[in-house]
Amino acid sequence: MASVGGLSCKKVLDVQSYSSITDATAFATADRALLALNGVYDAAQSGGYNGGTEKRGYPFGSANIEQEDVRGEDVINVAAFYQATYQVTHNPSSANAVALWDNTYGMINKANVAIEGFRNAATSGVLTSAVATQYEAECRFLRAMGHHELVVMYARPYLDGNGSQLGVPYRDVANTSGSAVEQLRTIPRPKVSEDYQKILTDLDFAEANLPTGTAGTAVNTYRATKAAAIALKMRVKLHMGDYAGVILEGNKLVPATAPYISPIGGWTLTATPDGPFNATGGSNNSKENIFSIKNDANDAISVNGSLAGQFGPANLGGRGLVAISPIIWNNSGWKCDDKRRTLLYTSGTNNINGTSIMTIKYKDFTTKGDWAPQIRYAEVLLTLAEAEARQAAGVSQRAVDLVNAVRNRALANPATDAYTTASFTDKVALVKAILLERRIEFLAEGKRWGDISRLSGENNPNYSPGGVPAKASNGTQGASIYNCGGTFTPTQAAIPYSDYRFIWPIPADEITQNPIIVQNPGY
Repeated sequence: MASVGGLSCKKVLDVQSYSSITDATAFATADRALLALNGVYDAAQSGGYNGGTEKRGYPFGSANIEQEDVRGEDVINVAAFYQATYQVTHNPSSANAVALWDNTYGMINKANVAIEGFRNAATSGVLTSAVATQYEAECRFLRAMGHHELVVMYARPYLDGNGSQLGVPYRDVANTSGSAVEQLRTIPRPKVSEDYQKILTDLDFAEANLPTGTAGTAVNTYRATKAAAIALKMRVKLHMGDYAGVILEGNKLVPATAPYISPIGGWTLTATPDGPFNATGGSNNSKENIFSIKNDANDAISVNGSLAGQFGPANLGGRGLVAISPIIWNNSGWKCDDKRRTLLYTSGTNNINGTSIMTIKYKDFTTKGDWAPQIRYAEVLLTLAEAEARQAAGVSQRAVDLVNAVRNRALANPATDAYTTASFTDKVALVKAILLERRIEFLAEGKRWGDISRLSGENNPNYSPGGVPAKASNGTQGASIYNCGGTFTPTQAAIPYSDYRFIWPIPADEITQNPIIVQNPGY
């Protein structure tokens, strides 16, 4: 029998060696079935890099946060190697493009192997039907999240031609034998719309079969819950421009009026903007953190993959590789007395011994235990706000209320500085304010590229960045470039949406092993 490659046994003790667990034995007991499930989460947390010689946070342990932020304009790539991600000087053999693809599909295959095993375990009586179905739902949530990440990085957005562009292979069959490999080689790249249809099918199943969970508990933060599936559906439908669908899903998690506390699980905003990042050891299991990827001292990724290591200032113990850009810091729409500026950022030493503004959202410089935040309740509120604003004929009061819920907790004077409907001349101005709030709220959390991608694909002149925005040069340093409300001229040219570099290349090994897979143009 083929071995179940990569299923971690770190989290559950087992007397049998991990390397000798086979398809036949991996699901022979309830404990081993749980071990297999933990292995799928472990595959989401960290994988090999540069030929497997180093363990880094691919796909979701930290890599998607780092890679998606440095692709945008709101951080500075202090180190030159991050320029490859921004300028997309990748080729089909480049380490980051290969690592993200390989590790994401590796996680997806482990999910598929586990799903098959859970079904068999239910048939044989090893697991109850309810437990097997919940475990399958958790795997299908991760499978959907993985495929969506791949579509966003390696394919044109859904809104470019209503999903008619080439997507990525949607793999929902376990690859454990030669015949399975041959089957995969017969499947061409689907349309983006087909990927999204399957993503939503997986998430519908996940929503129906995941536990409700309880906000603020660790296990309901690093394992998927019903609210996580719904929130991810909101994100996916936002990318599709299905604003009515976003509202339908969002209303499951957001009451009609404040206080906004999810009827499912009790997720809500923390009282202060740093609340989601203040847990001991970086275990951000606040009532706001709907889903995070767990890192800890016993299963930490390398310093080159850790969030604190990459984003944190060198004088505090980080490497100072990713700084905040004056493009967002100086933006006049971000109030100078906003509490996020002091609670979540600091002036510190960057990688080239200059002074930069850097984030302190991630604080565990010693054991690299900061959990990687993937879905927060703030995202639910702002996603719903955008959908409400776009759907309304005029300026939506509900959209204003929702963006205020996130923004007001950071304002020094919310009584006077909160938005009202009169703050906006029309719905376009309101949507722009919500999009800016997303940039501010999720800065250094890996959300920027997803917005650049979907908005560029929308090709709406009111909102579209038109491609990869112009950016501050890598290595730019010195406190003088940071001036709240001041001006800053980007020094790197934008990359237009029409440029082939807007999306990443399919790795060369994938093309070689699966010649039916078409390479992205230009590579």
